[in-house]
Amino acid sequence: MTPRGQRRITARAVGGAVVALGLLLSGCSGGGGGDDTKAPDKDVIAKSDAVVNVDFWHSMDGTNGETLNKLVDDFNSKNDKIVIKPVFQGNYDDAITKYKAAVQSNSTPSMVQIYDIGSQFMIDSKTVAPIQAFIDRDEFDVSDIQPNIAGYYVVNDKMWSMPFNTSMPVLYYNKTLFEKAGLDPETPPLTLKDVGAAAEKLSKKNGGPAEFGFNAAIYGWFVEQEIASNGDLYCSPDNGRGADRATEFTFDNEGAVEFASWWADMVKSGVAGNTGRDTGDAQSAFKSGTIGISLESTGALGGMQAAAESQGFELGVGYFPRVEENDFGPIIGGASLYITGEGHTDAEQEAAWQFIQFVAEPANQAIWHTGTGYFPISKAALEDPVDVKWREEFPQFDVAIQQLEDTKLSTPTQGCAAGVMPQARQAVEGALEAIVQGGDAQTELTKAAEGLQMQLDDYNDSVGS
Repeated sequence: MTPRGQRRITARAVGGAVVALGLLLSGCSGGGGGDDTKAPDKDVIAKSDAVVNVDFWHSMDGTNGETLNKLVDDFNSKNDKIVIKPVFQGNYDDAITKYKAAVQSNSTPSMVQIYDIGSQFMIDSKTVAPIQAFIDRDEFDVSDIQPNIAGYYVVNDKMWSMPFNTSMPVLYYNKTLFEKAGLDPETPPLTLKDVGAAAEKLSKKNGGPAEFGFNAAIYGWFVEQEIASNGDLYCSPDNGRGADRATEFTFDNEGAVEFASWWADMVKSGVAGNTGRDTGDAQSAFKSGTIGISLESTGALGGMQAAAESQGFELGVGYFPRVEENDFGPIIGGASLYITGEGHTDAEQEAAWQFIQFVAEPANQAIWHTGTGYFPISKAALEDPVDVKWREEFPQFDVAIQQLEDTKLSTPTQGCAAGVMPQARQAVEGALEAIVQGGDAQTELTKAAEGLQMQLDDYNDSVGS
C-alpha cells in the first residue's frame, strides 16, 4: 500500500463542474462576507422603523418541514419586527446548486441551510458572515452545544455556521432474527469482524433465518464514517481543519481498504445482499424483516421502528462498526444554518442571528428532536420533559446519543473540509461499487483518490490557495 502523503499522482481528470465552480468563486466580491466579516451593531433592529424580512432557504420536507414551520411560526409570533420566510429548495444537492447560481446573480437569501460537505464551499464563497463573529460579539455561551456537533463546523478555530439538523450513522439489526439464529439480541456487534460473524450465522446461505445476514446501501458516506471511526484522515493535511486547506485525498488508507474488502467478501460469499447505491432500496430491504444487519443514519430511526412494528420484529440499534474498538467514532452528518453577509443589510444579518439563537434553545431543540429524530444540538435539551418522555418511548435513540457522547472530538472525527467533498463522496461511492462487484479495494480507492487530484488543485487555485 502506498503510504499516506507520499502518493505520486498518475491520473488527473477535471470536469466542467469544477471549472464552473472555480469561475464562480473567482467572481465573488466578498465585500459583505468572508473571514474578516464583523457582526453588525446589536441594536440595529431596534433602531429600524421597518419590519425585517429574512428569506430562509432550506431542504426540510414532509414531517421535518412541518416541524421547522412550527418553529418559524412560533418565532414570528414572538417578534413584531422580524419575519422569517422559509422557502423549500429541494434536497441538499439542489439547495447548494441554487445557492451557487444565486451567488452569480447576486440574489442569495438572508439565511440558508447547507449540508455538511458543502461547508468549505460556503466559506470560500466569501458570501457568508461567520457565526463566530456573532458569538464573539455577544459572548454567546456555546458550552451547551454538543462538542462533536459544534466541532464539525469549526475550521481553523472559527465556527462558520450553526449546526441545525444533525445525524450519525448507526448499526440497525433485527433482534428477532438474532434470537432465531442463536445470537444474543441484546448484544449488537461492535467491530467489522463481529458483524461478519453474526451475518454468517444469520444468512440463509448458512442455514440462518435471514435472506441475507447483512445489507446496506453502497454509500460513500459510510466510507467517510469508517475512516473517522478508525482514527484516520480522509484528506490531508489535518482533514483541512487547520490553517492549511486540504491538498490531497487520503481515503485509500488501510482501514478504508479493509472496510471495502470486508464488504465485498460478504457479498461474494452470499452472506450479504447488494441493493446498489439507492438508500431507499436498502432501507426497504431491512424494513421487510428479511435482513439481519444494516447501516443507516439515525435520521431513519422513526421509519425503521414503524416498519418493525408493522412487520412484527423487534428493532435493535448499535454503534457504527469499526476495524477494532477505540476512542474514536463516526462523523456527524446533516446540515447547518449560514447567515449571508454579501448583499444583505445589517438588520437582515441580525434578524437571522436572532432566529438561529431561538432554534438553538434547549426547549426548541427538544421540539426539533422529537418532531424529526435529528440530534438535539443542545445538551440541555435531553433533560427537557418533552425529550425525556419521547426517549422513554423510543429507547433505541439513546444508543445514538451515547455513541455521540463516547466519540472523542478529534481531527479525524471532524471530517474532511475540502472544497470538492461532494465530488469526492461520489468518487468513493463509485470505487466501493466497483469493489463490491469484484474490483481490488486498494486499486479502486487509490484510483479514485488520484482521479480527484486535479479537481482539488483547480479548486484550491480558484480560491487563491
